Amino acid sequence: MKVITYSNFRKKIKDYFKQVNETGEPLLVANKSSDENIVILSKDEYDSLIETLEIQSNPSLMNKINAGRQEVENGNIEKIGTLDDLDNWMEEL
Repeated sequence: MKVITYSNFRKKIKDYFKQVNETGEPLLVANKSSDENIVILSKDEYDSLIETLEIQSNPSLMNKINAGRQEVENGNIEKIGTLDDLDNWMEEL
């Protein structure tokens, strides 16, 4: 993660916002006191982070994900070659 000073951030705030949005990489803005440091994220990265946290905090959903992983590890998978195959498979469910 790139680190910049607060004063440098203030001088080039528009450029840094553009950089964060274009690269998707967070930016650490450091102050004299580390308690006052902030991290700048793009909206897409923030949304992705929140969605991940919501999924991980949902026990029912995590149980389904872990059950699916276990099935893959056990070899209980079905190869789907084309989108038509996937459509057909989904209709059978």
